[in-house]
Amino acid sequence: MDLNGILSQLGLGAGKEVVYLSVTPSVGLELIQLDINSRTVKNYAYRPLEYNESLREIASIDEFKRGVEDLFAELRINPKTNVVLNLPMVLFGSKELPLLLADDAVTEALTSEVEQSYIFKRYEPIVSWCDATASQSGDSRRLFYSALQKNAVDEIKNALAELGIGLAGVEVSLTSILKALAFTGLAEAQMKDNVTWDLMLINQNGYSICSMVGKNIVEYYEEPLAIKSFEGDEIYNAINASAQITLMSYPANYLYIISTTDMVSAELLSKRLNIDAMISYYDNNDFKKDNPLPVSLEVIEDTAHKISLEAIGIAVGSNAGMPVKFNFLTKSTDSGVEDPNEPFHVELGSHEFDISPNAARNISLLISILLLIPVLAIYIVVPMFEKQKQAQLDDINSKLEQTNNEIKRIQEEQNRLNDFDANAEIKKVLGFNRSKLMAYTALGESVPKNLWITYFTAKDDAKIDIKGQSDNVEEIYTFFKNMKDSLINTKLRLHKLEMKSDSVDEAVTVDPNMPTDYEFEITNMTDAEVNALVQPAANAQDNTQNKNATK
Repeated sequence: MDLNGILSQLGLGAGKEVVYLSVTPSVGLELIQLDINSRTVKNYAYRPLEYNESLREIASIDEFKRGVEDLFAELRINPKTNVVLNLPMVLFGSKELPLLLADDAVTEALTSEVEQSYIFKRYEPIVSWCDATASQSGDSRRLFYSALQKNAVDEIKNALAELGIGLAGVEVSLTSILKALAFTGLAEAQMKDNVTWDLMLINQNGYSICSMVGKNIVEYYEEPLAIKSFEGDEIYNAINASAQITLMSYPANYLYIISTTDMVSAELLSKRLNIDAMISYYDNNDFKKDNPLPVSLEVIEDTAHKISLEAIGIAVGSNAGMPVKFNFLTKSTDSGVEDPNEPFHVELGSHEFDISPNAARNISLLISILLLIPVLAIYIVVPMFEKQKQAQLDDINSKLEQTNNEIKRIQEEQNRLNDFDANAEIKKVLGFNRSKLMAYTALGESVPKNLWITYFTAKDDAKIDIKGQSDNVEEIYTFFKNMKDSLINTKLRLHKLEMKSDSVDEAVTVDPNMPTDYEFEITNMTDAEVNALVQPAANAQDNTQNKNATK
């Protein structure tokens, strides 16, 4: 009997077919089925579907419902089936929380974090999270989380239910794209163990950078950019100018660029970027040249050209081996609490099925009985051989005690090693370097023509001190305003502005017909910190004078 037959005998509903849908802004609504063994697309169709990029939701749920109905009819799929859905990512982030925090408390803490986003100030979020794959140390754990609007998921689930379709799972575009890159082999070189690389995703709202090591996500950064407001080459110049500094904060061996908007060619952008990394690209839009997977004869060539990485990634399921995965249907989205009678979805290899609570209880009882039988047999047989095995048992206990002592010693040494968090230190250094780079960049762009910088320092804690002079007070104020606009969060202030003079007599007898030099100092340090910078210089001058007097 095959697996489907066994599952049917156990009442697991394995015969219910699973199909995959993707809401892809650059394409619309896609329905796809893959042949996992041959790595080909065996069924595919799409319908245009408007997506609101500002609100991050489907523009019309009625249009979505009609699109699903048309796609099922076109591909002759029975509506009495389950659907796994990909949606564009709304929010993604990471957070460290105490290791002993229960799952419910983790979800509550992450929900509070998500509600600070402007989208979720209006809509209740559904949050899904998972542990970071890097080894946890100390008393905290690092988590990756994502969120979708609860009302949007509810509307989709209800629309599918009206067609007799069950919603079995929901994932987001970032994880779907990563699974597609792994399954198709497009990022085979990048996804090898211990290889550092950055995934740069371009969309209509800007771009994001996902820092990776092999298949593991390390960091995520999103940069809003009004791409629609640019024309022609202005788009590439704007992305290049913004991304140059950002990519310096995420050094890697490879950069992989994917454009999901028809306004930007990933190939052309890859030629504009000047970075020290091997650059690869894939146009997930109208600039696409090749399909990521071969297709069956059932799929029309023009239609096959529309197949997106998101659609492939959602259809891959668990076959790509990506560690980060989200599912926003672990709880009922209708009431926010678990439904005791609702079946839950299970993946077993290439098979997917639903298990009802009753069937799960029956299986648990059967497994318990099967486990109990050998336990009873052991209690009956062991007394018969007790005398013969006692010596061996004592020997084993002695070795076990030695082993436990060795394990305890190793764990103590490991705990001492784990006191140093390399990832935190690297992140801290990158942050300091980036703030310094931004300060140097702002300084170079803000100096007027008739103004001179005589002293500049930028410290690791974002403290800045600038000294200079000019023959025009207006130039000084212009420079001060430009620096404040470029370094918004540094809280710069004009600490000093006075006429330059070598003596009191010179300051009093100023010739109005001669140009006057003004000295200034701009800083975000406190008076005590500024004085601390001046004091060493003063001490050095006093020492020089004392030596000259001695001579």
